[in-house]
Amino acid sequence: MRVLLTGAAGFIGHKVAEMLAERGDEVLGVDNLNDAYDVKLKEWRLAKLRELNRFRFLKADIVDFRAMKEIFETEKFDAVINLAARAGVRASVKNPWVYVETNTVGTLNLLELSKDHGVKKFVLASTSSIYGLNSPPFSESMVTDTPLSVYAASKKGAEALTFSYHHLYGIDVTVFRYFTVYGPAGRPDMSIFKFIKLIAEGEPIPVFGDGNQERDFTYVDDIARGTIAGLRPLGYEVVNLGNNRPVKLNYVIGLIEEYLGKKAGIEYFPPHPADVPRTMADIGKAHVLLGWTPEVPIEEGVRKAVEWYLDNREWARNVNVS
Repeated sequence: MRVLLTGAAGFIGHKVAEMLAERGDEVLGVDNLNDAYDVKLKEWRLAKLRELNRFRFLKADIVDFRAMKEIFETEKFDAVINLAARAGVRASVKNPWVYVETNTVGTLNLLELSKDHGVKKFVLASTSSIYGLNSPPFSESMVTDTPLSVYAASKKGAEALTFSYHHLYGIDVTVFRYFTVYGPAGRPDMSIFKFIKLIAEGEPIPVFGDGNQERDFTYVDDIARGTIAGLRPLGYEVVNLGNNRPVKLNYVIGLIEEYLGKKAGIEYFPPHPADVPRTMADIGKAHVLLGWTPEVPIEEGVRKAVEWYLDNREWARNVNVS
């Protein structure tokens, strides 16, 4: 397949690009390399991708309709995988406009261009944050009309647009709701990368709440495998990709301490109003439709993330995690 992959220098994007190229697909990666988090990580990922024979890169922003139109007019794609996004619950409360522009309007741009240029398959990255105050385990059939953050609301808008374009123009769409993705070269604004760096460098870690909140941490390779499986014709489907085994944040901190051989200093803060106490994915649909199940347990995944940090510590210690 010839695939347009947006957000190619992102955490999930770079792993999807790698797997697509390795299986023989032609990948055009697009990313605006914004500074929503430290660009050093995006540049490291992109440098690795440039070594692949079947990967090409263009710096562009999905919000820029003219720039994206030029790409669609120059290239021919069998599928679009839209992983470009502004992510993060807390940051979306501070700057809601950029979240709506990127996550909702950017998705609209790609859908319109896919319709105009005969792209048959569209894959959208969404989020478990959409489930809001529903009680876990979260299933795709749950009502998701009460998002607790602008991030979740902007992704809900993107999901709604994909259904409209499926209904009106017959585009085959798979929407994935990801659950707390982690792993090597992860996002530095998320807990696992942040905690590994801070504990390794002898700095205190921030914990919002008492650390007993549970998250369905899902390893990035598992997420990438599921995303690529979603390229098959499915009509219109919304699918959870999660580990289905939530663990307490305190347990993850303990794993990091064990693998680093260092104790964490912890600074506690009040829980954030946009956070939820527990997430857990019902992944039955992913298994039935895609034959997908997660393979990497949290203990192995955290160990690999710690090993990556130690292997890249010379430059990774300078990554901004605030």
